[in-house]
Amino acid sequence: MQEYKPFKSGKVREVYDLGDSLVMVATDRISAFDHILKNTITDKGAILTQMSGFWFDFTKDVIRNHMITTDNNEMPEFFRQKQFLGNSMKVRKLTMLPLECIVRGYITGSGWASYQKTGLVCGIRLPEGLKESQKLPQPIYTPSTKAELGEHDENISYEKSIEVLEIHFPGHGEEYASALRDKTIEIYTKCADYAKARGIIIADTKFEFGLDENGEIVLGDEMLTPDSSRFWPAEGYEAGHGQPSYDKQFVRDWLKANPDSDYNLPQDVIDRTVEKYKEAFLLLTGREFTR
Repeated sequence: MQEYKPFKSGKVREVYDLGDSLVMVATDRISAFDHILKNTITDKGAILTQMSGFWFDFTKDVIRNHMITTDNNEMPEFFRQKQFLGNSMKVRKLTMLPLECIVRGYITGSGWASYQKTGLVCGIRLPEGLKESQKLPQPIYTPSTKAELGEHDENISYEKSIEVLEIHFPGHGEEYASALRDKTIEIYTKCADYAKARGIIIADTKFEFGLDENGEIVLGDEMLTPDSSRFWPAEGYEAGHGQPSYDKQFVRDWLKANPDSDYNLPQDVIDRTVEKYKEAFLLLTGREFTR
């Protein structure tokens, strides 16, 4: 059996090169505030992979994506070992674009903090009198740069995103920037409407895109997981305060309330996080999570 070693290891994912394609493995690691926590979250990697797979299939009529398969039997024998089952995705190789494409449908988190101070979110002026967690009149696109491991992403304006893309892809900055903005909002709108009908509010999320061998923009990385999104229960939603969540905001809130934790979670927080991820998976996909 040929063995493979990851050529890239991120906060959560490890990426293996098969030559003509890649295998992305979502680990059970969890990150918050740009730190990898000392704990792992059981089954988290498999939930993320399977949820991304569900969304990639759901949105393939809107934009092509990089997913080839999540079936380990369609991967080299090495990836049929127990530790790779359910949490691995074979994907097309892309030239990734250097932006995180963030879309916000509700005002919360850092956006709410910024709005309280200036009335702006990432340079975008919003109506006066908004409440925390309120739905925005329309989703807003607020891109950020991609930080290296251990560094912070930087929120940038749409105009700045054109400059960033132009540096990497001369002559295509404005073309790519407008395509990323439009596709990000289109995908979010389709998926947020679907999720709302199934009891989950997608408050915000981020997408990443790349170019295929023909220069076409393709959706990559992960998609609408509890790691990359804020999921709120639709039942009981009320603007004016923070919301309970199905995502790792639960972990963030515990860490903020326990600043001396040294990024070490107690078992009950780990168990509750797993429970929340599985509950969101069931609501969104209509099936119980299994490895």
